[in-house]
Amino acid sequence: MESGNSNESNNSTPVVDQPAPSAPPATATPSAVAPSNDWKNYKPKNNADAPVADRPPRSRGSNAGVIVGVIIAIMLAGGALAISIVNMMNSQESQPVATVSADGYYTGNSIEFEETSIAGIVSKVTPAVVSIISEVRTTGYFGYGTSRASGTGMIVTEDGYIITNKHVVNGARSVQVITDSGDTYDNVTIVGADPLNDVAYLKINGASGLPTIPLGDSKTIAVGQPVLAIGNALGAYQNSVTQGIIGGTGRSISAGDSDGNNVEYLTDMLQTDAAINPGNSGGPLVNAAGEVIGINTAVSTDAQGLGFAIPISAVKGMLKNIIDNGKAERAYLGLAYVTITSEVAKEFDLSVNQGAYVHSDNSRQSAVVSGGPADKAGIEDGDIVSKINGVQVGRAGSIATLIGEYKVGDVVPVTIIRDGKETVVNVTLSAYKE
Repeated sequence: MESGNSNESNNSTPVVDQPAPSAPPATATPSAVAPSNDWKNYKPKNNADAPVADRPPRSRGSNAGVIVGVIIAIMLAGGALAISIVNMMNSQESQPVATVSADGYYTGNSIEFEETSIAGIVSKVTPAVVSIISEVRTTGYFGYGTSRASGTGMIVTEDGYIITNKHVVNGARSVQVITDSGDTYDNVTIVGADPLNDVAYLKINGASGLPTIPLGDSKTIAVGQPVLAIGNALGAYQNSVTQGIIGGTGRSISAGDSDGNNVEYLTDMLQTDAAINPGNSGGPLVNAAGEVIGINTAVSTDAQGLGFAIPISAVKGMLKNIIDNGKAERAYLGLAYVTITSEVAKEFDLSVNQGAYVHSDNSRQSAVVSGGPADKAGIEDGDIVSKINGVQVGRAGSIATLIGEYKVGDVVPVTIIRDGKETVVNVTLSAYKE
């Protein structure tokens, strides 16, 4: 797990296929406090619980009166039952349904956690969540040595492809995978790493029939929806589970290890208050349907109970590329941009309040990579990228995340706004080159 500081200003230089960095808020130490469950044990008093003096007097009518009373009670009970059935059917029909608008973002979700469902979701997901032990070569006063680091990963194919964080396996000489059932695999290859994100892809060689975890759609995430974080907490407690909510989307953080080395700037992160501890890195952030919507990556050292996860949509394209073509390549658009907010719109006198403004802080250098996919499609400095394949940029994810769903060679319609006019251009994505 990396510690992170979130960023919110718009003054830094934009980087290719990533938004401009922003300014950090105040810092604090993360922690999680379990909510009180006292209300679950509360039972209102009924008549039988009341003292004798507080009970209503019992009537002493005739047998005929008793019979009539019984008949009336049966009729009333039957009517109440019928009303209850109708109300139940109506309530079921009126339940909101998980939907996505034409712009591709969340509009409602009826799927919520229940006490009885959490254990079922965990039992469904954890067989595919693995502990990762990496051995790293070190140098010191007495020469070379080795150290061990632990993290978490998730199996996404039956033949052993695994997604984890890049920092979990950085510099590893060897990688060992331990499943929830206790099986250990030593023949593990680091297939590749995402050049724009803290994501790595591993392969258990010669594996078959492994349990897998379903990948969800992070474009449909809503702030406030419940989530579970699962991982190898503290490197000792395998597949620990914590519960929380999505506290925000589109966060930017500067993440680094405890000694301040290996700092990485990460954008478009999901914020959650589900406790993410050392060793959780690379584990899944799961929704109420038991689907992965994020990869647990960092916890804030500057705020109370803030953890961050990479949206799962950002890794799907590279994963497909690896599985289909055996190549660890990431598709990219090839431009620098500034994420549009109301402040950015005012600063640059833009006609819209969301999207991505194609812009470079270096007046001598174009924001569009020469000969890159965006350049070949005719995208220019000053354009606004509003949609990727019909999905609104900003609300459902940044350009980097939305393009991350596609493979190298895919042709993607990109909506741009130029001089107030909206145009759609088809962009053939190519491989990112560092």
